[in-house]
Amino acid sequence: MTRVLLATRNQKKLGELRRILAAEGIAGIEIVGLADIPEFPEAPETAPDFEGNAVAKARDAVAATGLPAIADDSGLAVDALNGMPGVLSARWSGKHGDDEANLNLVLAQLTDTPAARRGAAFVCAAALVTPAGKETIVRAEWRGTLTTEKRGTNGFGYDPIFTPDGKNKTSAELHPAEKDEQSHRGKALRALLPEIAKLATA
Repeated sequence: MTRVLLATRNQKKLGELRRILAAEGIAGIEIVGLADIPEFPEAPETAPDFEGNAVAKARDAVAATGLPAIADDSGLAVDALNGMPGVLSARWSGKHGDDEANLNLVLAQLTDTPAARRGAAFVCAAALVTPAGKETIVRAEWRGTLTTEKRGTNGFGYDPIFTPDGKNKTSAELHPAEKDEQSHRGKALRALLPEIAKLATA
């Protein structure tokens, strides 16, 4: 069994990757998170794009643990806000990780924006870095529109105000398996599966 570190403390992200591996029948991989290993200093996310942040996190994790590491950076790009909050999504309100405040600020900034101009995309860049130094970086998007009020309790972040194209439910109202299949993170993680599967036989 090969241990692969997903550089996050978010249990929902860990569950998502484990479900995706199981659904694809990939065995021989144990996904662990940051809470499962000794703590190490985590560098701040300072890159101007999702890809830069993702690969920097994965490199730090490999250097600190010696394990193959996967890291992602994701966020919400709102058309009417010129693609913001983007890489600032987790700290848009000024405090990192305050989902409620971040979401409420975006809603407030779109108060007078008509439905036709409330387009947005969830963006995810994911990176897999091995102890040998091989790096694989992928990017995926999930288009949709933003609601005027929160709906649903599944998911996290901006999920309660994001309605994927072709759906009448928000991301937070979708069943986890349905979200895995369509979401930006699900798409990005599946794009890494061929490289993850190679680790099982390494």
